Amino acid sequence: MDRLEFLQQLVLEFSKESSDDTKEQVLANLANFAYDPANMEYLRQLNAVDLFLDMLDEQSEKLVEFGLGGLCNLAQYDKCKEQIISSDGIQLILSTLCSSNEEIVVAAITCLLYLISPNTKKDITTIPVIQSMQQFQLSSNSRISNLATIFLEDFCTSQEKQAASSTQQHAIGIPLPPSE
Repeated sequence: MDRLEFLQQLVLEFSKESSDDTKEQVLANLANFAYDPANMEYLRQLNAVDLFLDMLDEQSEKLVEFGLGGLCNLAQYDKCKEQIISSDGIQLILSTLCSSNEEIVVAAITCLLYLISPNTKKDITTIPVIQSMQQFQLSSNSRISNLATIFLEDFCTSQEKQAASSTQQHAIGIPLPPSE
């Protein structure tokens, strides 16, 4: 069985499976395979980007987490990045920032960092998102805090950060980090 057939088998197994536990396991495997550049074109052919995006609306936090993981791995490749963006993936990813699951938040911020470009900056660095990142900087989870700092320092102007700090508009449903 070659690589494409194997990945096709996984996608088929995922689509036929009814058990959440098995679906989570298969999706985790697909997300891990998305890390290998040799699999990128095969996963594109198998519509894995759409499969991962579809998971962002699921009730199961594990399916959301693994969907984001797959998107993070694929967003590094221009063709996949374009597909995520053209499929309204930015809005879907932004909607996961309000999760109380820290792994989901880490994956969402990471994915957004991969997706920021001159063409997408205006959709990603909005006042509510900047406010959320400012809140995430206060997180006791160093991965979340560090990613939020990178987001703010590398992709937001001082004027944007100041506007976010002085605006009464609320962050996009982001829970405040636990106080120490």
